[in-house]
Amino acid sequence: MRDAADRDHTPATASDPVQDADFVTPDVTQLKALAHPVRLRMLGMLRMDGPATATQLADRLGLNSGATSYHLRQLAHHGFIEEDAGHGNKRERWWHASFRSTRLDNAGRAASQNDREAVGAFWQALAVTDIDQLTAAFRERTELPDRWAEVSDSSVWVIWLTADQAEDMLRRVHRMIDAISRAAPRDRGTATAEAEQFMIQVHGFPRPGRLSRPGRGEPEPPAAADS
Repeated sequence: MRDAADRDHTPATASDPVQDADFVTPDVTQLKALAHPVRLRMLGMLRMDGPATATQLADRLGLNSGATSYHLRQLAHHGFIEEDAGHGNKRERWWHASFRSTRLDNAGRAASQNDREAVGAFWQALAVTDIDQLTAAFRERTELPDRWAEVSDSSVWVIWLTADQAEDMLRRVHRMIDAISRAAPRDRGTATAEAEQFMIQVHGFPRPGRLSRPGRGEPEPPAAADS
């Protein structure tokens, strides 16, 4: 997800979210504001589709413009989006994304209970938006042109790995995708006529229900049969 517009940002300090022209690593307060499925979808649209108004986003999301205006103000207050002066006028305010992506570098090592709850709420909201996108993709797969249907994929592997091995594997996957992403066109204007936005979701996690219970992931033995 790329937004090529130039920005002028205040340099980050030790207490500020880590940021550069490409990504932002939000602090806990920002994370709480972003942990909302509608806001995540709106931010994704601004990053993928470019600047828009509250009315345009409301039409795409099936909401009223009052609701989208409120969520836009919250996103702007916490630094995720900015007013787009190049499009705006006295009647309509246009907005664009401030950064191309959001990263949580140390999400698994949040220091306090408050931090952990904020991170957990964000991941839950993100899961909702990802599932919505995946469900929509499966629903329209039979309507896609044959070539695009052929390259659509959903695969699952369950592999025995150490935490270090899992981290290394995911780092390699991210680096490969990031390299391809950086070399790809930034928008429709620079893409070929045959190109479309291709969405890739990467999820990697310990198999649920194992490490969170006694026995460090060992399945419970079957109950003995009555004699």
